Amino acid sequence: MEPLTKPQRELYEWLVEYIHNAQHAPSIRQMMRAMNLRSPAPVQSRLERLRSKGYIDWTEGKARTIRILYPPQNQGLSILGAIAAGGLVEPFTDMEEQLDLAFLFRQSNCFALRVTGDSMIEDMIQEGDLVVMKKPLADELPKNGTIVAARVDGYGTTLKRFYLDGEKVTLQPANPKYPPITLNLSNIQIQGVLVGVWRDCNSGLQVKMQARTEAATL
Repeated sequence: MEPLTKPQRELYEWLVEYIHNAQHAPSIRQMMRAMNLRSPAPVQSRLERLRSKGYIDWTEGKARTIRILYPPQNQGLSILGAIAAGGLVEPFTDMEEQLDLAFLFRQSNCFALRVTGDSMIEDMIQEGDLVVMKKPLADELPKNGTIVAARVDGYGTTLKRFYLDGEKVTLQPANPKYPPITLNLSNIQIQGVLVGVWRDCNSGLQVKMQARTEAATL
């Protein structure tokens, strides 16, 4: 198949995710909003190119009949390193392995971290689990009580529940053995919001998935 330009790939990946989640094709207006376009012409042009390159097809004369011909095969999430559920560790850097969650969900901007430590055990997150995180939008702060991967300036990254009070942030563990971490908002960077937890058990694979908006109730 022919390679896609960046604008074509952005639309194609958005279509794959939308159709998978909604189980129907979007409207041209929805595609315009998603691509931040004010005119339908660029959307229609990209759709024609995607069709000519064999990525999508539709039924002529009928609305919302776009279908994905060859869904992307590589739906794995990059495991970027380890994250502390006790103290703090150095920020994750290099990709170590690939976690294939294609059969569970297709979401953009997701990654996985392997948990070390036991500070989140009362939230059913234990050492060795893989936490699936979604990168927040620019300048987006999580809701209070949400489980986040937070980078603390000068220390590293940790997995905790997020609470904001004015300009103060508390990173709350789910284990009474560990004290909360309180710091200024300017000294913290939210690197991800919890989407789900993957656990490899002797009896088989267990997966606990949840909507991003329900992350605080895991």
